[in-house]
Amino acid sequence: MAIRAKQSVWPVLVLVALAILVKVLEWRGGIDPGGRYERIAGCRLAEHRWNDGDSFQVALPDGRREQVRLYFVDAPESAFKTYRNGENNHRRIAEQARDLGVSPERAVELGKQAKARVAEWLGEGTFELATEWDDPFGDRRYHAFVALPGGGWLHERLVREGLVRIHTKGAALPDGTSEGAQQRHLRELESEARRAGRGAWAPRSGDLQSPNGG
Repeated sequence: MAIRAKQSVWPVLVLVALAILVKVLEWRGGIDPGGRYERIAGCRLAEHRWNDGDSFQVALPDGRREQVRLYFVDAPESAFKTYRNGENNHRRIAEQARDLGVSPERAVELGKQAKARVAEWLGEGTFELATEWDDPFGDRRYHAFVALPGGGWLHERLVREGLVRIHTKGAALPDGTSEGAQQRHLRELESEARRAGRGAWAPRSGDLQSPNGG
């Protein structure tokens, strides 16, 4: 009877140990409570010529380097480019400029600012990455959420600073916030940036201002 009792205790102990492990991983950011994302702490921004305001290379703690693309936001291109096949990014810049209400030249300036701010914010230390490793275009750029070293989400801060347009794939956040709720929150942050005159809405010499400041 004593042997049987000991044997029956083992499954319970294993389950308890697994439950504790899951909680520890959640606390450390190892897994997403909803089970959708892999959450990786201890990431660093890696220098790369393709880094931009919304897409950049990340050095993972295990030594891998992966290119990630932020959910929800699109930063303007940071330079006018013409490629070897004769194509260029000018039409895309014009589209970004139209959505932000600025000239194409101003859009490129904003793209440079977004790139610089991301390098500044993520260069402050390690950060957490949350991704489900989706690669919709087959170019090994994975959609991700990035938690800033000082708290908050990178894509939200870019919107708050008026440096990006809300224009790409969205998703529910790792903390459980729904995609729709996040979309509404981003629109509120965009309106805040507009009222405060940040980024695309910053006053510039020579700009014509309407009586209500628009």
